Amino acid sequence: MKPTEILKQEHRTIERMLNILENAVGQLEKGEKVSPEIFNNAVNFIKNFADRCHHGKEEEILFPAMEAKGFSKQMGPVAVMLYEHDLGRKHIQAMTEALTKYNGGDSSSEKILINNARSFISLLRQHIQKEDNILFVMADQHFSEIEQEQLLQKFEEVELKIDACVQKKHHISTLESLEKEFLK
Repeated sequence: MKPTEILKQEHRTIERMLNILENAVGQLEKGEKVSPEIFNNAVNFIKNFADRCHHGKEEEILFPAMEAKGFSKQMGPVAVMLYEHDLGRKHIQAMTEALTKYNGGDSSSEKILINNARSFISLLRQHIQKEDNILFVMADQHFSEIEQEQLLQKFEEVELKIDACVQKKHHISTLESLEKEFLK
């Protein structure tokens, strides 16, 4: 298995949470009451599984390896991915702040929550497509089998060291529970 295949598998998991988040936002937009717990779980999943674990592997392992192969961190596909990671974090931060108010019963925060969730969902779906179909293809073309194995080894080390990765099973369990409860 290639490192990019692991990242693509993680993308499929992240997309499942985006579906839940999109469903929750759609209900809010219709004026329906949505449990704050759904948003809390989605944001926690995104912060930990999607950002700290998944993006962590990209930013700490894959992207520096691509840089060593001549890909620029200041321009081109790696730079775009890093920019989009940061932009996604800003949307999640705004959602977190709005969610604090929403959890307290402040319905005026719904619009901020909805707008940032919609922007994040759109951004991440496009981002995932770019990584899967452009960046990862380029990476696969530039790394030898030995280099792929070395990257896999580093991914495995991260899976054991970074708390957000160590708790991957917990995050996926939360995702599965939300799917059963919310996507009936």
